[in-house]
Amino acid sequence: MKNNIKIIKEKNKGIILITCSALCFSFMSLMVKLSGDVPSIQKTFFRNSVSLALAFALIVVHKESFFGKKENQPYLLGRSIFGTLGIVANYYAIDNLVLSDASMLNKLSPFVVIILSYIFLKEKIKPVQLFALVFAFLGTLLIIKPGFNSNVFPALIGFSSALLAGSAYTFVRFLGGREKYYTIVFYFSFVSIVSLLPFLIFYYKPMTLMQFLYLIAAGIFASLAQFALTLAYKYAPASEISVFDYSQIIFSALLGILFLKEVPDFYSFMGYLLIIGAYIGVFIYNYRRKK
Repeated sequence: MKNNIKIIKEKNKGIILITCSALCFSFMSLMVKLSGDVPSIQKTFFRNSVSLALAFALIVVHKESFFGKKENQPYLLGRSIFGTLGIVANYYAIDNLVLSDASMLNKLSPFVVIILSYIFLKEKIKPVQLFALVFAFLGTLLIIKPGFNSNVFPALIGFSSALLAGSAYTFVRFLGGREKYYTIVFYFSFVSIVSLLPFLIFYYKPMTLMQFLYLIAAGIFASLAQFALTLAYKYAPASEISVFDYSQIIFSALLGILFLKEVPDFYSFMGYLLIIGAYIGVFIYNYRRKK
């Protein structure tokens, strides 16, 4: 009985933490949007500078490796390259789409992981996952709304951010227990900053104090979100709590309405329902299968 109560308490901690992570990611997106017409590359640079500093401090405290094991270098580098491109694409989408649309398109990454895990990690795609992929794709079409209008290109960039993030998470999934999470974050942030520095030097756009503070805040919220997410999965398995990560869409929609006066259209809402419904279907299937 005591063991069951402990499991329930641990799971509740996981749910609270992953919901806090989703809220922090939503505030990160809002800060990025409020920072205005700063180039996406510049926004990514400042965001990852904060993550680099925090990861550096954790590595020093735990006396771990900054750049990981020699045999893991190709995978750490792959995670870093795809992760950097994914953030740049996501920030471009945030700047040019309704906040909740950009967040929803980025949340397609778990479905990308399913496909890439099948191709590269030889993990089988179950029938329920196949149906979920179809519904997610239909939901994506409703958000992107293909046609000859100015919003299609930013929406496609937003979709590409999910493809890139999914690729990065596939590398993270492979690394698993092979590297400490703060080593992975440090490596990713370091490679990101070094690779973006030449672009920043040539295309740097002067910022106001408020824009600078917004970007620093974005980095802080992103780091808090990552740490909360990591702790959440420490208390409970992903199969039991990951669905709560989609609360970010609700938070993003509310923040967009409150601070940006953005209201998603009917087709976007229908797209959200299809994609979230697809993920809930996979979540329920995994939960029952485990039981």
